[in-house]
Amino acid sequence: MSTTPLHSYRLIQKLHPLSLLAQLTNRHATGCLRVFTGDSSWSINLEDGKLTYASYSDNLFERLDNHLRRLSQKIPTLNSATRVHTRLMFEPTSGNQSIQYADYQAICWLVNQDYLTHTQAGNLIEGLAKEVLELFLVVKEGSYEFYPESSWDELPKFCYLDLRLILEHCQKQLRHRPNIQSPVSDGVGSLSFSTIKSPQNWQLLPRQNNFEPAENRNNKVDEPFVRKSLYTIACIDDSQTVLNSIKLFLGENAFSVVTINDPLKALMQILRSKPDLILLDVEMPNLDGYELCSLLRRHSAFKETPIIMVTGRTGFIDRAKAKMVRASGYLTKPFTQPELLKVVFKHIG
Repeated sequence: MSTTPLHSYRLIQKLHPLSLLAQLTNRHATGCLRVFTGDSSWSINLEDGKLTYASYSDNLFERLDNHLRRLSQKIPTLNSATRVHTRLMFEPTSGNQSIQYADYQAICWLVNQDYLTHTQAGNLIEGLAKEVLELFLVVKEGSYEFYPESSWDELPKFCYLDLRLILEHCQKQLRHRPNIQSPVSDGVGSLSFSTIKSPQNWQLLPRQNNFEPAENRNNKVDEPFVRKSLYTIACIDDSQTVLNSIKLFLGENAFSVVTINDPLKALMQILRSKPDLILLDVEMPNLDGYELCSLLRRHSAFKETPIIMVTGRTGFIDRAKAKMVRASGYLTKPFTQPELLKVVFKHIG
C-alpha cells in the first residue's frame, strides 16, 4: 500500500534538526520522519510524539551488529553465528532491497526467536536511537518528508521513548566531543530542548506546544507556561509544488502554515484554522481564486482577514478583478522568499 506524505520538502534546504523534532514532539505527531542528505537518509518513527525507532542508512547493519556484539557479553546466544545469520536474512542487497525497515525487522526476528526479550529489544532500540540522533543533530542541510507510515504500524513496538530526554543526552555528548559544535543555535536564537520549554521561548514554536510532563497535561489550571500563538497562514493552491515552496519559505520564519489543495473544501478548512492571512491562488479548477475570495469576504469571520491573490498573471484586468473582490494584495509567480515575506509582513505586521 503506497503512502502519501503529509509534508514533503524534497528540495535541498537548510535544516534545523532540533526545531524539526521539537515541532513533531509538541504536536504529538504519529508517523515517520525521513530526512535525506545526499546518498544518506534517516528514518525517525514517532507515535503520539514518542520515539519508537530511529535509524541511519550509513553503516546500518554495522551499527546494529556493534550493539548486538556488546549485548552478547550478557546474552551468549547472540554469538557471531547468530549475528551473521541475521545479517544474511535482513541486510539489504541487490536481491532484497524491498525489505522495509530491514534493521528493525531484524530486531523483531531476534525477539521472535527468543534471542532477545521485549525489554532487551527496547534497550537496544534506545541505544541505537541515541547514536543515530547524535549524528542527526549536526546535519546542516538536506530535505525531509513526514509520512503516516502504514507498513510501520503493522510491526510490533518494544518501547515509547521520551524524545526530549534522548535529545538532551545527545546534546551533552556532543558538547564533549572535540571539533563538533553542539547544536545549541537552531536558526531561532539560542535553542535546545532544555531552553525550548522556558517561557521566553514559547513564542518561537508552533501552536499547541506541549512539553510538560504527561501527568500535568490534564491539569490546565496549574499550567506553568504562558503560550504565545504564532501567526497562522493559510495557503490555497491546487499545485502541491507551490504549497511546498510556500511552506518552506514561511516555515523557516516560524509561522504556522496550513496548506489546502482543494478549493472546494477550502472554506471549511479555513474556518477550522482561523488564519491571520490567506494566500489564494487565482487559477484553480472548479472554483477560481476570485470567486473563492468573494465567498470568503461574504463570511463575517473573513471580512477583515488579509487575502493575497497569488498568480502568474500580471495584467491590469487581473489586478482590477482582485480589487473588485476586495483582495488585500497581489503576489506574482514565480516569487522569491524575500518577496513572499515582504507581502506577509506588510499585512500582518
